[in-house]
Amino acid sequence: MKVNCIFLALLIAFCFTSCRKDPEIFLHEEVPVTHPQFISIQGFYLLNEGNMGQNKSTLDYFDYEEGVYYRNIYGEANPSVPKELGDVGNDLAIYGNKLYAVINCSNKIEVMDAKTAERIGQIDIPNCRYITFYNGFAYVTSYAGPVTIDPDYQQIGYIAKIDTTSLQILDKCLVGLQPDGLAIANGKIYVANSGGYLSPNYENTVSVIDAASFKEIKQIKVAVNLHRVCADKNGNIWVNTRGDYFNTSSKLYCIDSKTDQLTDSINIAVSNFHLDDDRLYIIGVKWNYETMSNEINYGIVDVVSKQIITKKFITDGTDINIKTPYGIIVNPITKDIYVTDVKNYISPGTLYCFDKNGKQKWNVSTGDIPAHIAFIGKYKSNF
Repeated sequence: MKVNCIFLALLIAFCFTSCRKDPEIFLHEEVPVTHPQFISIQGFYLLNEGNMGQNKSTLDYFDYEEGVYYRNIYGEANPSVPKELGDVGNDLAIYGNKLYAVINCSNKIEVMDAKTAERIGQIDIPNCRYITFYNGFAYVTSYAGPVTIDPDYQQIGYIAKIDTTSLQILDKCLVGLQPDGLAIANGKIYVANSGGYLSPNYENTVSVIDAASFKEIKQIKVAVNLHRVCADKNGNIWVNTRGDYFNTSSKLYCIDSKTDQLTDSINIAVSNFHLDDDRLYIIGVKWNYETMSNEINYGIVDVVSKQIITKKFITDGTDINIKTPYGIIVNPITKDIYVTDVKNYISPGTLYCFDKNGKQKWNVSTGDIPAHIAFIGKYKSNF
């Protein structure tokens, strides 16, 4: 993506002056990165969650063509928005020419132009969590109530159906308690009901919604405290449990979307994952009360054979520098693996780039709690 005039103005100002009033908003230094000559991805956005209650969610951008990482671009692209991006960025996605940022505690989805990050509009959804798209509609999970930890909390969550042209909410479908991740396969929407506010009595179901009628048709019992969901090209639904953090461990589960039956479980801790082709790339962070430290794995699961390929896809030993891995995504063209490190959750994090063989290529400082990445494709060919 060619840097727009806002970014160029910022670059000039940064190079020739040093008197910005807000040091939080700045253009980061160039990062030397080697890229393939011909790619169909021009860059990516990274959403930093920020700490809850501090209105510190920020948006970064990495430009493959320029080889430059830009920090905190939303304020520069949208100087008239008073509170900038908002409180806790929970998900990020591009659909068509729009960039969607799910801002959890600000109870909104911020919709931007995917090329410029300029604001197009806002969709108000309480305690919104994750977003996916299907046939011109956006589907968003909502806890439907305020943030609170209460074992007696019984506010049923829902899925909102949004027209991606008008940005209007068309319908809502009730599901389980505190729904999180969602994915679509065989004309059905699969939603992980976490019950995350009910500790220690978590939810344990996946809701199945018929996309055509937008009605829940089934709930599948899986495991407690479900979180993320994705669908592979064979119609299998992959969902992880975070466990109860004490006696029940995190695991990975597989549901056949043709039969809506739970078919497999894989004994690997999963905090986050990303599906690329037939490989599910996994970050697993599991607290060990005996050692009082995290046990971390960087796994790959073959979704066809349903076998663990490795629990250490970082192969050069540089994972020792990552304190708390959090976000993960794979470039579908180069197969570079991106892992974010949130460190102590209260200071700027780090984004690491590894090649397809697990060797580190570069790293760069980000905003607070770097979490979600969305690639943006080229608009013209370099051929």
